[in-house]
Amino acid sequence: MLTRRRLLVALGATAAALLTGCGRSDDTPTLQRIRRSGVARVAIAGEQPYGFSDASGRITGESPEVARLALRAIGVDGIDAVQVPFDKLIDTLLAGDADLVAAGMTISPDRCARVAFSRPDFVAQPAFLVRRGNPLGVRTFADVRGRVRLGVLDGSAEQAWAAASGVPGDAVSAYDGQSTLVRAVADERIDAAVLTRISLLDELRRNPGWRLEVTRPFHVTIGGREVVPAGGFAFRREDADLVAAFDEALTAAQASGEWLRAASPFGFTGANLPPGSLTTAALCAGTG
Repeated sequence: MLTRRRLLVALGATAAALLTGCGRSDDTPTLQRIRRSGVARVAIAGEQPYGFSDASGRITGESPEVARLALRAIGVDGIDAVQVPFDKLIDTLLAGDADLVAAGMTISPDRCARVAFSRPDFVAQPAFLVRRGNPLGVRTFADVRGRVRLGVLDGSAEQAWAAASGVPGDAVSAYDGQSTLVRAVADERIDAAVLTRISLLDELRRNPGWRLEVTRPFHVTIGGREVVPAGGFAFRREDADLVAAFDEALTAAQASGEWLRAASPFGFTGANLPPGSLTTAALCAGTG
């Protein structure tokens, strides 16, 4: 039987273990810590083809594989992953439970207000997943207003773009995962889903029996300015030295062809390489 004193000791030990096992347990700079341990913790959302676990349990996808390239170049040979819903990725990072987000996250002004981003990793235009033949003629957000039930990934750039493009909130359903979003179109609970075209084509490749199709990519214009849909890796703002080292390695991988070799198995081509003139600063300012 536990006495009151023994119970308090047990609870204290449990709390200490939780504090040690989760988040940041000391003030060692992240770059120094991950170089010393040889392992970086990446946050993923379990969404193909950006960041997921394969059948063997290996963490893979475009973002983890490119992260491996860059991290290896700065002296970090391994990655561990924590998987959370897409809309919890930044919270997980800021809580100290991951060292970076490797999930194909679009660089946007709102997100830049909370975290630091790497240089652009890729550019990927959005598209719609619709029933075969596209009976409602959905091609842009203008086609959605008032007559189409649209599905979005909760916390995604596409969700924000739809709202900024005037799509009524009552016409939009948010889903916490890519697979549930796509399944909603297949089950006719919604008329269309919007994601990067790469994501949607990957879903159809893995589900060839679905009577669905992916539209052509489309451009998003908000406030008279075309949005550049560029993805990157997110870091805590205080980890500026890690961001700088990671950026140098990512730039080299993009120039050498290593980036394309790592990304191409996931549907990326040279067309997805960001132009050299595109900067994170411009994307964060909304002028990219």
